[in-house]
Amino acid sequence: MSIRENFSDADMDQWLNENRVTEIECLVPDLTGVARGKILPRAKFTQERGMRIPEAVLGMTVTGNYPIENAAYDRAISSTDRDMILRADPGSITTVPWAVDPTAQVIHDCYFADGTLVDFAPRSVLRRVLKLYAERGWKPVVGPELEFYLTEKNIDPDLPLRAPVGRSGRAETSRQVYSIDAVNEFDPLFEDIYDYCALMNLDVDTLIHETGAGQMGINFQHGDPLALADNVFYFKRTLREAALKHDMYATFMAKPMAGEPGSAMHVHQSVSEAATGRNIFSAADGSPSADFRHYIGGLQRYTPAVMAIMAPYVNSYRRIVRHTAAPINVQWGNDNRTVGFRIPISGVEQRRVENRIIGADANPYLAMAVTLACGYLGMVDKLEPTPMISGSAYDHASELPQGLPQALEWLRREDRIREVLGERFVDVYTAIKEVEHQEFMTVISPWEREHLLLHV
Repeated sequence: MSIRENFSDADMDQWLNENRVTEIECLVPDLTGVARGKILPRAKFTQERGMRIPEAVLGMTVTGNYPIENAAYDRAISSTDRDMILRADPGSITTVPWAVDPTAQVIHDCYFADGTLVDFAPRSVLRRVLKLYAERGWKPVVGPELEFYLTEKNIDPDLPLRAPVGRSGRAETSRQVYSIDAVNEFDPLFEDIYDYCALMNLDVDTLIHETGAGQMGINFQHGDPLALADNVFYFKRTLREAALKHDMYATFMAKPMAGEPGSAMHVHQSVSEAATGRNIFSAADGSPSADFRHYIGGLQRYTPAVMAIMAPYVNSYRRIVRHTAAPINVQWGNDNRTVGFRIPISGVEQRRVENRIIGADANPYLAMAVTLACGYLGMVDKLEPTPMISGSAYDHASELPQGLPQALEWLRREDRIREVLGERFVDVYTAIKEVEHQEFMTVISPWEREHLLLHV
């Protein structure tokens, strides 16, 4: 369900008036998941205005740079720096609870001048995949679980991050997985987060302390993939703002601290029959269905090819390491947290697959799109999974790319993924990720200075 289900343009206007909104933040999620857009006074905000921003906003690296003289990129994004037309999604309208004056925020879709969706925008890519499901009478259902770290403020990027000080006046020095007392150390922060989420109508569920020092996790109620991607997008923004209010940082980096586990975005996923709501992962007798097997087969077959989207940065691959609470391969198993694809214990109608490979740093729209795309291709092509394993998947060989350059190479050469996600999206995405990697390679790390400066 969206934040405000079945909201029309008229409903949105009425909501803005009832809440006496004076300012509106018009948001566009870019390929990195960053909120771009414009801020307007209420009197200037109408759908008919046709607000515009350059399409190159969707073709930037996380550092704000662009590919130069890249033929594939130039085929997708005009060299004339043309505009996109923005249209608000009324169902995404919500308040900005940390703002001083009554302020709203609303997510926008991007359109070309001819009225078609900009095909390489993250929301458009997810819509494209959801349309493929709808054409077959299927409705995917997802439930994300998002991990993150709280840290001390750190204004010097050369210094390592440290766990923040809680109510006791002390920082965590040991791992406190599932500790209630460790969560209570940050009660003032989490009270604000829950209050903010309630005001925004974000349907968050369980909060837990994860394995790392200062590492937390939050679960979202299952539902429509686009609505849940919106919720994750909004939650990341909300958490960062709440943390700053309490003089700390919140980070969704996949591996922010050496010696601590990385942060994931586990996505539970199932598929229902759109007409009846029946979970097609279960057969009539309650046993796992052929579609269930094929979905897993698709995840196994295509996930290595979409790792550049599930693990989008050079830092992401520091998390994908054996024995660090992150999968290293595409094995699957029942209630097994060492595999890439875990099958939680559940009833017949709740049968689902948990993708444990996706990093917390992934763009939620693109992450939902690619994991659903993999499962879709598995069901359409009737791919069979490998035999389920019962022991530790860490004993098996690594089956995932070892870094961003290899992941980009695998993404480019997978034609079936290009067909489902869109040719132009893959061209733009891989081009900007190559530039990011080139930028990273210009930086000399502390490890290199420590071990090479006087020893080689």
